[in-house]
Amino acid sequence: MNLSKLIEACDVVALRGNDEAEVRAITSDSRMVTPGSLFIAVEGIFTDGHAYIGKAIEQGAIAVVYDKPMIEEYFSRVAYVQVKQSAIALAQIASAWYGNPSSLLKLVGVTGTNGKTTIATLLYDTFRHLGYPSGLLSTVANYVDGERYPTTHTTLDPITLNDYLRKMVDAGCEYAFMEVSSHAIHQKRVHGLRFAGGIFTNLTQDHLDYHKNMLEYRNVKKAFFDDLPADAFALTNIDDKNGPVMLQNTKAAQYTYSVKGIADFKARIFEKHFDGTDIEINGKELTVQFVGTFNVYNLLAVYGAGILLGLDEEELLRTLSLLKPVAGRFQTLRSPQDYTVIVDYAHTPDALTNVLNAIDGVLNKKGKIITVVGCGGNRDRTKRPIMAREAVQLSDKTVFTSDNPRFEEPEEILRDMLDGLTEEQKINTLTITDRREAIKTACALAQPGDVILIAGKGHEDYQEIKGVKHHFDDKEEVEKIFNKLKTKS
Repeated sequence: MNLSKLIEACDVVALRGNDEAEVRAITSDSRMVTPGSLFIAVEGIFTDGHAYIGKAIEQGAIAVVYDKPMIEEYFSRVAYVQVKQSAIALAQIASAWYGNPSSLLKLVGVTGTNGKTTIATLLYDTFRHLGYPSGLLSTVANYVDGERYPTTHTTLDPITLNDYLRKMVDAGCEYAFMEVSSHAIHQKRVHGLRFAGGIFTNLTQDHLDYHKNMLEYRNVKKAFFDDLPADAFALTNIDDKNGPVMLQNTKAAQYTYSVKGIADFKARIFEKHFDGTDIEINGKELTVQFVGTFNVYNLLAVYGAGILLGLDEEELLRTLSLLKPVAGRFQTLRSPQDYTVIVDYAHTPDALTNVLNAIDGVLNKKGKIITVVGCGGNRDRTKRPIMAREAVQLSDKTVFTSDNPRFEEPEEILRDMLDGLTEEQKINTLTITDRREAIKTACALAQPGDVILIAGKGHEDYQEIKGVKHHFDDKEEVEKIFNKLKTKS
């Protein structure tokens, strides 16, 4: 593609060289540069692409986009494009390279601390069930209509992101649903995408290892809604104190959903059980296969977005009653010894509280709650004592264990968790570093009617230790224990 066409939307400060050069590939990774490439130098968290401009030129780049005026030597065969902000230019160039695919789809972004994966996935499942070819970009997996692709980040880099959106367009998809993380908004990864709608779930403590404080974290989320076009919709959880904030400066049509008060999309909960919940949405009764108030919020967001995208209400409600939980989100497993194990991705204090309250609401004091939980390494340390406190206060027995320690020592993470407890609370808490042993211990402690929550990893099938991912799946570990119990009986 012609360079001038690629940089058409960019805020160009200076241009030196041939802007009519034919670009054969685009990349922001110098290792991926091939002859004829356009290299976009972006400053990242760990490395700065500007340091690799020379290497990119050596490998055959015919054009370079950058935002730091640090070029010392110009080569006549290379076009140099200085822009105001490289991260924004990368997103704009990626979109142009793939033919602006987001404008050819009804793209809906879901942002917030908890619920992003569930809402995006259930929207994808709903539209596919009703016969609409659709795409999904999520933490668990990426889908182009029915074809599954593995995933590495909650929100992909702009080039990969636009590549997937182009695949969706080429596969005949009409709709696309994606999780939009605060990192992606802050790093301009979704800049230049045309969204048909945005959904806000909730905001609780997370990612304070990246954002300076909760105010910055909130304002980054708000920026996503500020950028929505006038013909899009902005759907927010009005029961969250930050819900109305998201709508303050948006040009999009504003809608709300609520379980507690008045809203455009309103739910009531009648009865809770481990197989699902009896609810009412906008006056229509239905039974859904999801447990917990937090899941009612998720389904309400799916309902609201479905209506705003033009689905028939009766068909939508019927589909909601058929939907099943997303992998690793309140997945229920029944023991041969009549206790229940729930595997859930809850890895923030609020998510853990929501899941434990959901279990308590169904158990109604007819059994005990045993919680197995850890905290991830090289992430927000301040939430560790809070997670520990929530787990102990809302459980009858707690087992602290390793999650993904990454490059930290598991024992140090566990010490941070224990710091949140009183001496009395520590007495009723077991600390077992080995996650497999922790799960076995919880199962050995369980009596008929009890519920074990294994929190933190959900769908993940690995444990990351010292930079290496080792296969480990909470659900698999539980099934191995159940199989042994069946053999013995």
